[in-house]
Amino acid sequence: MHRHSVGSFKYHVGIGSLDRIATREDRVCVLNILGGESSDVTPVGHAYSGGNVVFGTSPGRSGQVLETPLGGIPVYNNVREGLEAGHRFNCGVVYLPPSGARDGVAELIRVNPDLRKIFIVTEKLSVHDSREIRALGQQNGVDIFGGNSLGVADSYHQVRIGGALGGDDPGEALRPGSIAIFSNSGNFTTTIATYLRMSGWGTTTLISSGKDVYIQYAAPEFAFALANDARSKAAVLYVEPGGYYEQDAHFTKPVVACVVGRWKSRLTRAVGHAGAMAGGDDDAAAKERWFMEKLGVAGLFTPDNPVVSAKGAVVTNIAHIPAALTAVMRENGARPDFAPESSLALKPWFGSSAGLTLPAELDLPVVEAVAPYGEQIARLDRQIGVVLPRQAMKDASGASQMDPKTQVTSLHGVSMLEAARLPMEANLVLALLREPASENDRALVNAAIAAEVNLHGRPELAAAQAAREAGNAPNMVLAAAASLVGPRRAETARRLCRLLTDRFAEARLGSALDEGFDLGRIAPDAELSGLLVGPEPDPRAEALLAALEARGARSVFLRYLLSLDGHPTRDAVLAAIATTLAWGPLMRKRISRLTAESLPWWLQLFGTLLGAALPAAAHGPDSLCGVPNADLLARRTLGEIGCLALLGREGQPDDVFVFETLIGLLLSNGPGTISAQGCKGAVSADGPESPERVHLNKAMIGFLTHAGYTHGGNGYEGIAFLIEQFRDANLADPADPDHGIDLKALADRTVADYARYKSDRKTLGSLDIQKIPGVNHPVFKDKAVNHDPRELWIHDLLAARGDYNAFHAYYRTLVQSLFEAGVSRTVYCVNIDAVIAALLLKMLWRPYRDGSLSGGALETAAFTIFLFARMLGCAADADDHINRGRNMDTRTPASQCRFVA
Repeated sequence: MHRHSVGSFKYHVGIGSLDRIATREDRVCVLNILGGESSDVTPVGHAYSGGNVVFGTSPGRSGQVLETPLGGIPVYNNVREGLEAGHRFNCGVVYLPPSGARDGVAELIRVNPDLRKIFIVTEKLSVHDSREIRALGQQNGVDIFGGNSLGVADSYHQVRIGGALGGDDPGEALRPGSIAIFSNSGNFTTTIATYLRMSGWGTTTLISSGKDVYIQYAAPEFAFALANDARSKAAVLYVEPGGYYEQDAHFTKPVVACVVGRWKSRLTRAVGHAGAMAGGDDDAAAKERWFMEKLGVAGLFTPDNPVVSAKGAVVTNIAHIPAALTAVMRENGARPDFAPESSLALKPWFGSSAGLTLPAELDLPVVEAVAPYGEQIARLDRQIGVVLPRQAMKDASGASQMDPKTQVTSLHGVSMLEAARLPMEANLVLALLREPASENDRALVNAAIAAEVNLHGRPELAAAQAAREAGNAPNMVLAAAASLVGPRRAETARRLCRLLTDRFAEARLGSALDEGFDLGRIAPDAELSGLLVGPEPDPRAEALLAALEARGARSVFLRYLLSLDGHPTRDAVLAAIATTLAWGPLMRKRISRLTAESLPWWLQLFGTLLGAALPAAAHGPDSLCGVPNADLLARRTLGEIGCLALLGREGQPDDVFVFETLIGLLLSNGPGTISAQGCKGAVSADGPESPERVHLNKAMIGFLTHAGYTHGGNGYEGIAFLIEQFRDANLADPADPDHGIDLKALADRTVADYARYKSDRKTLGSLDIQKIPGVNHPVFKDKAVNHDPRELWIHDLLAARGDYNAFHAYYRTLVQSLFEAGVSRTVYCVNIDAVIAALLLKMLWRPYRDGSLSGGALETAAFTIFLFARMLGCAADADDHINRGRNMDTRTPASQCRFVA
């Protein structure tokens, strides 16, 4: 059945005016109504339009309904079934996939003689199918919109058909007025309507034309219907590159054309919308010229260059559309439809100057957000700390990350190379609080850890010593001690952290170091006071408070504690330290409340693990390794304490430097390492979504049990190799560059022995050839000269300090000798494991040479320093997993597991 067209087109156009595109009389059938997009969008449009969808189709789901605010929309297997059920419609909406869209259009036309309009939401239709759809529409007198369209809407009629124009609340965006919109972009159709409304212009009909290669209802048809619509005084067009539709359009009313996409002319392929092709005579620049000629303007409109005529204006930024339209309509003697509702000036709903003093033009005032966002932001402002979304964390981390190119890991954005420059206490703060440590933070951490290290008379020491005497490796010795630092040990301190945080947040404390904060603002709390102070002095609390004073540590929480009647408890001092450390990151929403409240437990764990590395004989009632407890508490840094725990004696400044450098380098090697998987698996098995069940000491034990002589103690391989090379060299001091040893001759001898070894193994047909420890790396190879960038960084750091290391120098000589002798094709890199071995052996060389340190003790030291470093990095990953992970999310699915026979 062929219907006669309206107007002078060479082809059928059944719609004579914009006011007939979407009306209250239209009745709609939706194909694939239960699909993901349609099931979200259709109920909103149906309710806005007063109930215009009569039924939908979804093969195999006949009898179901799509619920909407106005009741259920029935679903049938096909269109004919819906018609046979007595439903009538004149508009079809197509939500089918590209391969089915053409058949859907054919079905609508074939079985329904009342059909007048089809709206195709489907994008990326093939050109072949679009041509057939065009032919079907023309032969049967049906107007088609799309594809890749978000449909149409009419603000006067309050109707929406075939998409999401107006968003979730069309009545808010689509206020009746005098401006029609025709846009290649569906989402920008709504955006432009909202921008116009802010400036006092309402809308009539809005058409999302789509931007596939074929645009079925295009600019010429829109211009024709615009001319016949008495409601519409002008139009806004949003135009993208591709196609000649706009060149053929004849506009008789003012038009503001927003032409975008100049950048696409520099591309060599299609991007974005399928019709927005790069190059050719229909690019953005060409379309700008077409409209400037049509509208009689000599340039583009901007606020600084308001070029307009009575016919219209051309802009390239949607933000300029309202001003351009107002200027054009002023030329035509027309005023806005209503008073402007707002402006496009930036109106931030929330902001933070991060403590900076900004000039007035940059310091934008925060305004109250529109409903419902205002209340959400208010609740967010009252929220203490960050709340992270739960997600699967298998082989993933929000704390550690490895750069696959450089093989350098970062922890909370700080690379291990930079961490190697930081003192140990700063790396502890970084690991758990996600921020650099201040001097005050360091003083607090040093005192808190020092108070835990001497384990004299405590069961943790007895457990560690028993494990040591049973022949266990260092990791299991520390695990035995960690097992006794259970949740009850930190229960009171964690509770106090929670109470202190609540009370001081209610009192609007800004900074934990605010000397002028009025403690009278803290509401009296008998429960809190009863936990913070007791009737008798606590010697451990008194000692820690004296140490904090000696270190010059400041804290409003400590000041509050000392202001109470009574004697502070040990848990109270620890909670005050932890809350001071956590307060800034907590208020900046860098960490969660759970992290802040867990901090006392972490501090107790770290102190215990450092102390457990020393045999029981090193712990005395008043000293550790001969260092008085008071001295440890008041003066020693965490690096010095860690060095003491590693060596069993006080380290020299150079020893402490090397120790802290190694701690930084070994802090983390990404979430995929065995040790990190161990701690994350322990947390995942506990159920991080129920944090009260998560035991932090179990996370540490998980890391410790997953460390071993290959992963953790393997630094000894490099040390053993170096000891063998220098066995007969009579090296007195590896720090002396004038040691008198010919490193080249030493390396050549090693290379000759290794070449013979390789030759013999190959002669025997063996493929099992041991490699030289610390030489080569699978990532850094195959150049003429290869370098591990981490080794280069350490070399430059030490050179800048004037810090010579004979073992490191030997390794560099060795890789050159391997190449010169033809043992290697290229100059191998000295890898980071060699550097670690060289640094540690230099620190321990003298006690090893004089017999006070055995080879077994060297192996223990190599293993232990790894454990000291990695406990901080694993704590960061465990804390991240507790806040972000899901129960059992490190488990491997059964489908990925294999049976090997």
